[in-house]
Amino acid sequence: MKKTVLSAAFATLALGVVFAAPASAAGVSACLITKTDTNPFFVKMKEGATAKAKELGVTLKAYAGKTDGDSESQVAAIETCIADGAKGILLTASDTKGIVPAVAEARKAGILVIALDTPLDPIDAADATFATDNLLAGKLIGQWAAATLGDKAKDAKVAFLDLTPAQPSVDVMRDQGFMIGFGIDPKDPTKIGDETDPRIVGHDITNGNEEGGRTAMENLLQKNPNINVVHTINEPAAAGAYEALKAVGKQKDVLIVSVDGGCPGVKNVKEGIIGATSQQYPLLMAALGVEAIKKFADTGTKPKPTEGKNFFDTGVSLVTDKPAKGVPSIDTKEGTAKCWG
Repeated sequence: MKKTVLSAAFATLALGVVFAAPASAAGVSACLITKTDTNPFFVKMKEGATAKAKELGVTLKAYAGKTDGDSESQVAAIETCIADGAKGILLTASDTKGIVPAVAEARKAGILVIALDTPLDPIDAADATFATDNLLAGKLIGQWAAATLGDKAKDAKVAFLDLTPAQPSVDVMRDQGFMIGFGIDPKDPTKIGDETDPRIVGHDITNGNEEGGRTAMENLLQKNPNINVVHTINEPAAAGAYEALKAVGKQKDVLIVSVDGGCPGVKNVKEGIIGATSQQYPLLMAALGVEAIKKFADTGTKPKPTEGKNFFDTGVSLVTDKPAKGVPSIDTKEGTAKCWG
């Protein structure tokens, strides 16, 4: 693995010791490495990890890239965690393939590596994965959109607002899940962009933020101004897409669906900005991850996946105030009560 000069690396990292364990618990340390420290999803994840670390007496250090897609900073953070003698790393990878060599070095050093939210590629590159069933999350919003459109679904014009050019596994699974749910053949299930269904207008990159969502929506509207369904990687991207549509007077003519289920996103569902979203539970993911690291430090036991799956499923619920027949969902009142568990 290519070494990084740590003094330079720290300039690109967002670092904080979020809980310092008492002397009696010193030696049980963990790292949380997220894609960014500004996305509300990762903010909530950090809250969950911090609270559980304090409860269990674990020293937790938190790192994040400057932007979604900043894998170099994540690699540098892993190197720092190895040097610090961490017992475990919780990681939401920006580049699910590119970070694998760094993860292998951490595991070689005896560190438990748990992927949160975003499975590595291959998934067994990490010791365990605690995540939403992202394929199911995509299927739910795809089924909802198809059922809501009814007969009009066969002539839909669909835009995909994706994450990054690296096509991390979470991005691929949500896209493919939406297509399956909507009735589109995704072709190769491991990549985005090889589909041939004429209903697909195109894909564009958002970097998972509002500005990126706005720009991507503008670009796709130039390709086809008749877009009437928009799949977004997350709710910040969905908010940006809505602003782009509103700017050209099309916000009432387009179904926007997303994945996250954060409190701002659920509010946007309630207000009609987003039609439906699949709700995740990042606080739970992170808390379970810290528990797993503490157990590993105490007993050497590694976490096991949910029965019948190759990851530990932390749950997903479709949130909408316009339920569709045959698609299980909860309303925004319940979604608000659960954001983000």
